[in-house]
Amino acid sequence: MTTTHDVINPATEQLVRSVELATVEEADAAIGRAAAASPGWRAVAPADRALLLRRFSDLVGEHQEELALLEVENAGHTIGNARWEAGNVRDVLAYYSGAPERNFGRQIPVAGGIDVTFREPLGVVGIIVPWNFPMPIAGWGFAPALAAGNTVVLKPAELTPLTAMRLGELALEAGLPEGVFTVVPGKGSVVGERFVTHPDVRKVCFTGSTAVGQRIMRGAADQVKRVTLELGGKSANIVFADSDLELAAARAPYAVFDNAGQDCCARSRILVERSAFDRFMEHFETAVRGVVVTDPHDEAAEMGPLISAEQHERVSAYVEGASDGVDVAFRGTAPEGAGYWYAPTVVLPRSTSDPVWQEEVFGPVVAVLPFDDEADAVAKANDTAYGLSGSIWTRDLGRGLRVARGVEAGNLSVNSHSSVRYSTPFGGFKQSGIGRELGPDALEAFTEVKNVFISTE
Repeated sequence: MTTTHDVINPATEQLVRSVELATVEEADAAIGRAAAASPGWRAVAPADRALLLRRFSDLVGEHQEELALLEVENAGHTIGNARWEAGNVRDVLAYYSGAPERNFGRQIPVAGGIDVTFREPLGVVGIIVPWNFPMPIAGWGFAPALAAGNTVVLKPAELTPLTAMRLGELALEAGLPEGVFTVVPGKGSVVGERFVTHPDVRKVCFTGSTAVGQRIMRGAADQVKRVTLELGGKSANIVFADSDLELAAARAPYAVFDNAGQDCCARSRILVERSAFDRFMEHFETAVRGVVVTDPHDEAAEMGPLISAEQHERVSAYVEGASDGVDVAFRGTAPEGAGYWYAPTVVLPRSTSDPVWQEEVFGPVVAVLPFDDEADAVAKANDTAYGLSGSIWTRDLGRGLRVARGVEAGNLSVNSHSSVRYSTPFGGFKQSGIGRELGPDALEAFTEVKNVFISTE
């Protein structure tokens, strides 16, 4: 029996489209097609595989505005962000189109012969994409996987399948053979679970909650299946008194309220040196109240709605529903009426054990606390199960480097909030995940090393 999911525009609560969800049998059929296509795809000459990926990249670029407008409807992203996201898919494909011809092995000196290594594709890779960044996170998985010679089955999130489905169409239009890249909309409990249990899927890439990632890791153990997991975050934005406080405060809202805070890299904990706390908060209040929260189609929009009514309820519970209370320092503004809007909100936790300080809210809520010195800042930043990203603001670059080395996180920036570049590795420490995406080494995650010894005796 076919089931469907209604894709709802989170800014208007209007129906965008109903999408058929795959059954287990349909998931199996898609995996079967990917497995059948695998020998042919891995046999494509590296230069020809590179050409196909470049064509795919060019086609995404030609359809950038279409994809961006679709993401505004699909996920409620601001039009500016959505254009960047479609452009990121284009750029990631272009970057990895250079990889097939640079998928190098090594020659290792040995006695009695020649020893060489090859990087062989795994086979079928299953990619499970979250709803918060449907386009770029899909691209981070499928671009290097395809470049390495794997075939891909991709499951978009139920809430936001539309842009992934369109990318699947563009891949075929670019000339990728049938079965090489297949988008399979469906429930995580059906399609995602089948990626984990199907023996022909040799690797699962998952971005989402730590709890689900743990279940995938347990399931993958049955077949010793490879996994890359990019999970939750509770990142710290550390502001020292010697920093440019006005600049640090002006940039801080966009480090946490981008995509309505629905970002695993969100700097949702701000640590401010005690002597500068009041001055920072004055500047920060001005910046927060200036964040433009409006119709995502508006070119001036800086923040859109939350993804769903359920997410709105979850975020609200950390502030309005907190059983032990939470002190709201100040808020920005948000539209009233239809849509899952939530105003940018700044809270002052009563202790570092408060849920709003320890748990991933995944909404436009940021908690602020003071720290006493460098050691205290690092200790407070590391007092979390997560370790994905973070920022350090200081004019003392020696201090910036010391703190960056001390904070247990995979992606840190000094005097900026940069987390992701397609040319550098991305991933987390601790319960923020396993493995790295992007950058020059991403192909390693989609290949096995084969060692071959050739006797000369």
